[in-house]
Amino acid sequence: MSVTVEKPEKPEKSDQTAAAPETARSARSLVDAVFRAREISIAGALVLLVLFTWIAEPRFLNDQGIKDLLLNAAILVLLAVGQSVVVITRNIDLSVGSVVGLSAFACGKFVSGTDHGVLTVLALGILVGAACGIVSGALVSFGRVPALVVTLGMLYIIQGVDYWWAQGEQINAADVPQPVLDLGSGSVLGIPYLPLIAFAALAATAYVLRTYRAGRELYAIGSSPEAARLAGVPIRRRVLAAYLFSGAVSGFAGALWLARFGTVVADNAHGWELTVVSAVVVGGVAIVGGTGTVWGAALGALLLTTIGSALAVLKVDSFWQDAIAGALLLAAISVDRIVRVRMTRALRKRSAR
Repeated sequence: MSVTVEKPEKPEKSDQTAAAPETARSARSLVDAVFRAREISIAGALVLLVLFTWIAEPRFLNDQGIKDLLLNAAILVLLAVGQSVVVITRNIDLSVGSVVGLSAFACGKFVSGTDHGVLTVLALGILVGAACGIVSGALVSFGRVPALVVTLGMLYIIQGVDYWWAQGEQINAADVPQPVLDLGSGSVLGIPYLPLIAFAALAATAYVLRTYRAGRELYAIGSSPEAARLAGVPIRRRVLAAYLFSGAVSGFAGALWLARFGTVVADNAHGWELTVVSAVVVGGVAIVGGTGTVWGAALGALLLTTIGSALAVLKVDSFWQDAIAGALLLAAISVDRIVRVRMTRALRKRSAR
C-alpha cells in the first residue's frame, strides 16, 4: 500500500519577480509623496513669511524690493543646485564658498582694465571652479578619502591661495568692463538676468537628474552604494562628475558675483558653505543621500535669503539670521531622520503583506 503525500505548493517564480517591482514602485511613490509634501510646506512657509513682512512693511514687495529678493537669492540658488548633486550621492562639498571667492577674484583680475567680453569671463569662472571640483572629486572617488576631510581641506587651501594671490588688493567696479557689470544689473521684461540664469541652470539640472540614466544613478549611489556597485553603476566616475559639476557651478557663481557687485576682495562668499548646506538640507535633500530634488534645494535657498531680507526690513539684528538658519538646519535633519524611520517601518509592513 502506498501513500501519496502532496507537497505544499510553492509560489511561482513569476509571482515573486512580479512582486519585487511592485514593492519598489510602492516604495518610490511613498518617498516621492513625502518629499513633495516637504517642498510644498517650504513653499507655504515662504509665502507666509513674505505676507507677514509685507503687512509689517508694505515697501517690502514694491518693484525694487522684489528685484532685490530675486537678485539676493540667485547666486545662493546656483550654489544649492551644485551642492544638491553632491549631497544626493551621500557626499558633501564644503569648499563652494571659497571657490566662489577664488573665481570672482580670478575673473576680476583677468578683466581689470581690459575690454574682455561676458562669455570670456563666464568661461574663466567655470574653468577655475571645475579645476577645484576635479581635485576634490578625485580625492573622494579614487583616493577614497572622506568627503568632509577633503572639502574642508580644500576650503582652507583655496582661501590661502586666494589671500596669497590678492595680497590685500581689491578689484573695483570702475576697472570691470561695462558689459560684465550690465550682466549683473540688467534685466529683460523687468526681470533681472541673474535670476533667469539661475532658473535656467536649475531647470536643466532637474531635467537631467530625472530623465537621464546618469542622473538616476546618482540617486542609486546615495541610496545604497553597495547595491549600486552590484548593479554595475560606475560609482567613482559618477561621484567625480558630481564634484566637477559642483565646482563648475561654484566657479560660474563666482563670475556672476563679479558681475553683480563689481567690487571683489579675497574673502568674498566667506562662510557661505554652511549657508549652502543649510539651504540644501532645509529644501528636502537628505544629508545621507539618495532623496530630494534641486527644486526643493532652490526653495530652501530662497527661504533663507528671504529670511535675511525680512529681518533687515524689520530692523532685527542680523545675528538672528544665522541663528534661524541653524535652527532650520537642525529641524530639517531631525525631520529627515524621523521620516526615514517611519518610511522604513511602513515599507516593511507592506512587504510583509
